[in-house]
Parts: sequence; structure tokens; C-alpha cells
Amino acid sequence: MSVKTQESQFAKDVHLGLTSTPKTLSSKYFYDQAGDKLFQSIMAMPEYYLTDCEFEIFNTQAEDILNEIAPNRRPFNLIELGAGDGSKTRVLLRHFLKSGVDFTYCPVDISAHILEELESALKDEMPDLQVELLAGDYFELLNERIGKFEGRNVFLFLGSTLGNYNEVKAQEFLSKLRAGMRPEDQLLMGVDLKKDPSVILRAYNDSHGITKEFNINLLRRINQELGADFDERFWKHCPNYDPQSGEARSYLVSTKPQKVYIEATDRSYSFEAWEEVHTEISKKYSLSQLERLGQESGFKVIKHFLDCKHYFVDTLWRPV
Repeated sequence: MSVKTQESQFAKDVHLGLTSTPKTLSSKYFYDQAGDKLFQSIMAMPEYYLTDCEFEIFNTQAEDILNEIAPNRRPFNLIELGAGDGSKTRVLLRHFLKSGVDFTYCPVDISAHILEELESALKDEMPDLQVELLAGDYFELLNERIGKFEGRNVFLFLGSTLGNYNEVKAQEFLSKLRAGMRPEDQLLMGVDLKKDPSVILRAYNDSHGITKEFNINLLRRINQELGADFDERFWKHCPNYDPQSGEARSYLVSTKPQKVYIEATDRSYSFEAWEEVHTEISKKYSLSQLERLGQESGFKVIKHFLDCKHYFVDTLWRPV
């Protein structure tokens, strides 16, 4: 896909979001170069417990995970959806290699560049690791390539990425994934759990303002890439958390009546004072809700791997 095509799709998505009621901007556009760096900073914050929790699970329970996904050290393909830099996954990869199990690591990402960087880093760190890069859309690859792999597939979907969907969309995603899996395949998925609402809210509204910068950076990206004239002085980062729905939501709120022109769409967009633009959702589950979601999506829960505080779970499922 060319940069021009990407920008055209970006412009279409921004136009669609800003002409919807209520207004939205897709969270997938957070991640330009500046956004990537800001998210790395977020993951390093003490308030952002999710990363540390999943690291703890992998560091303390890698052998238990391996025993479940590879009983009797059966060979498998480890397919990571949205691999990124693979930082947490490397904990598992190192343990699996040390254990002598026969497996191939297959990172999946829409960005071929990110995958090439990951492959280069893994070659330096783990030269004996078998790696097969899969660049493209999850489900296209599932139908065209992954479904033809020999042996068992173990899918990884880490970092609470499932929480970026509301429950209806999450079930649609999982059902679609289930349809491309074979009976002997498995899914290991990271999910953030319900907990003290104040702990959750601090993760999306830190005292250092990093999450604010991450949200505001979306406006900067629209300005830079689509020729818009958003003035960030007149926008506030406003997150909230609803313990009933389990949804942490982030908004950009206009602090005054204003119009914003976007050159790429050749349109102006009007905002009322204190009108919100929804940018992100991060849904939290109870274990019972998660198990019900699995059942409704065609899975059976094999085992939950929890951190010591029970803030986070890596849950292992198989198709039924």
C-alpha cells in the first residue's frame, strides 16, 4: 500500500468520524512515529500496570504456559497477531528455546517494516529461533497462508488489544478468528480485568501528562498529514471509566465553539463548546464475563494465567 493510498484512507476515516454523531477519531491513527514513542513512554509509566502485569505472568509462568500449549513438547507454530516489537513475547520465546521444544515463531503485523526490524533483532538475540514473517491483515493471512500451515497453531493476542473493541465487536472478532482455527489449535490472549476504578483511570490519565500528549498527538498528526488547522490549545484530554460496562474511554473535548478546516477533505468541521470527540476504548472484563464471551464465540477456556494482584489475565482457549 502506498503512502498516498494510506493518506487517502486516513482522510476518509477522519471525514467519516467527524461527520458522525457523536464524533469519533479512530485510535488506529494514534501510531505515527511520535505516537509510537509516546506509547512506549506510557507502557513505562508506573500507572500503566498492564505491561508489568503481563511481563510478570510470562516471567513467572512460562513453563506452565508451555506445558499447556505443548504437552509432551509437541511441535507448534506460534502466531502472534499484532506483534509490534515483540518485547513481551521474547520472554516466552527465550523460555521455549531453552526448553528445546520445536516451534516456529510467526509474527503478524500490518507493517512489513516493523516485522523486518523485529526479525533483525531476534536474529541477533536468538539466532536459533525459526521465524516466518507474516505481513498483512489478520484474516486475509488466516485464509491464505496460516490455514495451510502444517501442524498445530497457537495464536497469541497480547497486551489487552481485545479491549480496543466493545463487547459486540470483540465477539465478532473472536468468532471470525475461531472460524479460521482447527480443532487442535489454541489461543492465548491477554485481557485486562475489572479492578479498583481509580487504578484503571490513572492508567489513562497519568499525573505526568503522557496520556494527554498521546491523545493530543492525534490532532497533530491530522494537521501534519492532512493539512488541518487544529489548535491544540483549545482541546482537552478527557478520559473516564464506567465500572458497570468496564469501558475506559478517552475523549478530546473542544473548549470553545470552533471550526477546523482539513485540506485533504476540503471541508470545515464545526465543534460546539465542550463537544466531545471519542478517540479510544479500553474494555475491562471480569473472569465470568470473559468465559461467557469465549463460549459465545465458539471457544472453551483451558486455563487462566493471572498476575499476583489479579489485575490482568493471559487466558488460554481452544475451539469447540
